[in-house]
This record gives sequence, structure tokens and C-alpha cells, in this order.
Amino acid sequence: MDISLNYFTRNHCFRRTRMTPLDSEKEAETLKKDLKFYFMNPCEKYRARCQVPWKLGLQILKIVMVTTQLVLFGLSNQLVVSFKEENTVAFKHLFLKGFSGMDEDDYSRTVYTQRDVYDSIFFAINQYHQIRTLSLGTVGYEHAEDMRGIRICKRQYRRGAVLPYNNTFNIDPTIEKECFSSSNSSDWHKMNSTFFKLEFYRLIHVEIFFKLKAIALQTIRSREIPDCYVFHNTILFDNQAHSGKIKIFFDSDAYIQDCKDWHVSGSIQKNTQNNLVFDGFVILTCLTSLILCTRSIILAFKLQRRFVKFLFEKYNRHVCKADRLEFINGWYIMVIISDLMTIIGSILKMEIKVKNLSSYDVCSLLLGTSTLLVWVGVIRYLGYFQKYNVLILTMQASFPKVLRFCCCAGMIYLGYMFCGWIVLGPYHEKFEDLNTVAECLFSLVNGDDMFATFAQIQQKSTLVWLFSRLYLYSFISLFIYMILSLFIALITDSYETIKKYQQNGFPATDLHEFLKESDGVFEKDNYGKEAPSPMHFICCCKRPGVDSDLILING
Repeated sequence: MDISLNYFTRNHCFRRTRMTPLDSEKEAETLKKDLKFYFMNPCEKYRARCQVPWKLGLQILKIVMVTTQLVLFGLSNQLVVSFKEENTVAFKHLFLKGFSGMDEDDYSRTVYTQRDVYDSIFFAINQYHQIRTLSLGTVGYEHAEDMRGIRICKRQYRRGAVLPYNNTFNIDPTIEKECFSSSNSSDWHKMNSTFFKLEFYRLIHVEIFFKLKAIALQTIRSREIPDCYVFHNTILFDNQAHSGKIKIFFDSDAYIQDCKDWHVSGSIQKNTQNNLVFDGFVILTCLTSLILCTRSIILAFKLQRRFVKFLFEKYNRHVCKADRLEFINGWYIMVIISDLMTIIGSILKMEIKVKNLSSYDVCSLLLGTSTLLVWVGVIRYLGYFQKYNVLILTMQASFPKVLRFCCCAGMIYLGYMFCGWIVLGPYHEKFEDLNTVAECLFSLVNGDDMFATFAQIQQKSTLVWLFSRLYLYSFISLFIYMILSLFIALITDSYETIKKYQQNGFPATDLHEFLKESDGVFEKDNYGKEAPSPMHFICCCKRPGVDSDLILING
């Protein structure tokens, strides 16, 4: 076989010296064997040539290892998420005066009087100065006991005058920004008294910035080295609307930093070393899988080139696009992508374990996506059995039609989205911005939250209220009763077509006809060794012959 491959690789032109009929028959016989063997599943390959299914066993091992790795990392990441969320809630209670424990829509608090604004600002600053004696957590200032890490800024129009009683105003829209940093002194507000003389008709917003550091000691219970965090906190007093209502927003961004000087004794360091060794085995397994799948793709392209050349030289026929695509194994490509993501994610995970990196989000994205692809790849092995192969074949057959259908339906969806945003936006909270409108309409297509969407429309304008009924009724009727039904019908039609093909035979192409002529080639020569005992490989034991209709599945 190697001699044959080298021969066809060196002679890659279509024109060459005429072969004798004996050479042509020998070449055809060799090509038929290689094609037949390539499209066998691992168990059939084992029965034909006693070739141990290394790739199959490796992929099963990889599924177990990658899933175990993801679970271990997820449990660790869960502690990180809970630490961030619980600290954010604690900060709201500490720095927002009168915080009830529940956010009001998308903001934390609302104030309606000037006195409440001043009290809320002074309360937050005073709480920051006393954080070490107030907080129950491992929270401290950015620099030892230095309390000057808090910064207050205000943005306002340069000058202006508003006289509502005679409907006159004079505003310079140029925005000015003024900031100061709070000192350790107890009379800091008196030292900056001019700053806090707020003219609310000019004021746009007030921002309070401060950083706090903390250490997550809870990870010790999971036998992990604790992480050091820095919290970038912002309190925003939003007065952009000048409506007599100031919304107070609290935002906290947590970043993991390298702990400069740490020492943990006992079993934690040993557990960290075990995790690093396991991650190393995962990388080695995925690297082996990557090499084997890449090798299979290269061999498939070589085999495709041999088949194309043989068909052109002997029968003067060009191979159709569908037959060429049969050699491209999409599962191998997906496995290669999954392996690359797992290798990179595992390296990041190891760096996080030894506290050289803190990019949990990137690592989670890589490991989560790779595990998703690994489990999706399990469908490939079920596809070796005709009863389970229907799903794969139906997806392949329906995908182009479904994609074209979605493009057409998407145009109607976008039209409804823009129309709802501009007309219903001022009267319905679910239509205030394009992103919310898209999510609302998608929920309606799936039959979710219908009554609430109808009921929440404000009846301030009779014309808009009537339009909202026409808009919602037409959208729901069109997408649920027509478009969604057609979408399901396309998939059902592909499913029925595949079932009919499995009963009556698939349409024969040149590749199918060529492979049918190769039936029994492994029984003619020395390739066909005695089949192994069922005790060794249960999945590879001899089975009754399957239907003569050929379904190409790359092993």
C-alpha cells in the first residue's frame, strides 16, 4: 500500500504512459480496498485487518478526562463567582444608605430630595473611612491604612439658568468635570464645601470611585490556594434626565491579582501538584488525538486525489462535488478544534493554579466550548448504527434548506423588531432598546410571557394601544402558526426522505457505485485475518450483514 501511495504521489499529472490491463486492474483493486477500508467504522476495520481502534479508545478516554477536568475547574470557578457576588451585595449594604436588599429595575436606589442626595454621598464616604471596623469580610484599603483611595467627581453644565414659571432657560451645554480625593481628616467635607454646593439644574451626575482589596479564604476548604482580589467600585448618582428623580447605581468589578507573599502548608500544596499532573495528562491525550486526526485528514486528501485521478484516467469522468465532500470528515475537524481549545485552556488552568494568571473567563470559555464539542462528537459513534444515524443524516440534509429559510424569515423578524422599537418603545419597557425588543420577540415565538407583554403596554395613547394589539397578534400568528410550522416541516420532510432512502436505497453516485464493486475485497486476500474472539472486543464481534444500501461513515 505504501508503494502504491508513493507511486501515485510522484505521478500526479493526468497524462502518463498507458498502463497494461493487468496494472490497471491491480491499481483499481488496491484503490477499492483503500476506499472501502477508509469508510469503515472502527469495529469493521478491526474485523477486516485486525487494526486496533486506537482513535476510538483515545476519544472515549478523552471524553472522561476532559469532563473530569471541567467539573474540577467548575467547582473552583463556582467559588470565585460566589465570592464576587456576595462581596458586591455586602458593598451595597455598606455604602448605599437605605439599601433595602433589592435593586429597583436596573439601579440600586432612587432619591427624590436634595437632602437625600447629600446624605447618600456623605454616608458612602464615611463608610469607606470606617471599612476596617465595619466589614465582616477580609476587606482592606489598597495601600495599608491609607484612606485617600476614594475619589469623587461631578459633571455639570458650565452655566445656566432655568425659570420654569415663565418658560425660559439659558444653558451652556459644555460639560465641566471636577474631582477631588478624600483625605484622612475627619473634616474633609468642610475642606471641600464649595465642591458640594450642587446646583441640581446643572448637575448631570456624581461619581464616587474607590478600590478595596480582599482575600478569598474559602478556597482553602476545597484544598486550593486562596486568591487575592481587588474590587473597583463605582457609585453613580445619575441626574441626566433632570426629572426630579436621581437613580443611584452601584457597580463593582472584581479582578484577581497575584498574591505577592503567601504560604500554605499541609495537603493543599499536594492537591495542587496532583491537579497539575492530571492537567498534564489531559494535554498529552489531546495532543495525541490532534496528531491522529490531522494524519487522518491528510490521508483522506491523498485518497481523494487518487480516486479523482483514477476515475478521470480510466473512465474520463470528473468526480462530482458531493463525492469530493465525502472525503472531508467534519468530525475530525471538530475534534481538532476541540483538542486545540482543550490544550490552550489546560495550560491557562495550570497557570491559574500556580497563581501566575487570573484569566478565569478565557479559561472557562475554552474548556467549556471544548467539552461541548467533545460531547457533540459522541453522536458520531452512535452514527455507526443505522437506527441512530437518522439524526446525523437528517441534520446534514436539512441544514442548507433551513439556513435559506431562516434568512428569509429573518428579514420579517428584523422588520417587526425595528417597528416595535420605534412605535412601542416609549410605552412598553420590553421595547425600549433593540436588544430588549429582539429578546422579547424571540420569547413570543416560543410562546413565553405572552400575556405579560400584552398587559404591560401603557394605555396613554389609544392609537398606539390599538397598533400594539395589531402588531402583537400579527407577529404571533405569523411566526408561530406559519413560519415556525414551515420550519418544522422542512426538517420533517428531510427526515421522511432519509427514512425512505434507508428503506429503498440512497441515490447512487460514482463513489457509491465504485465502493459497491469492492464488496468482499477483504475476503479475497490476506487482509482478512481470522476475526477476534468476542471476549476481547464486544463491540467488534461479528454481526449479521447489514443492508446492501451503503451509508458512508468515516471511521
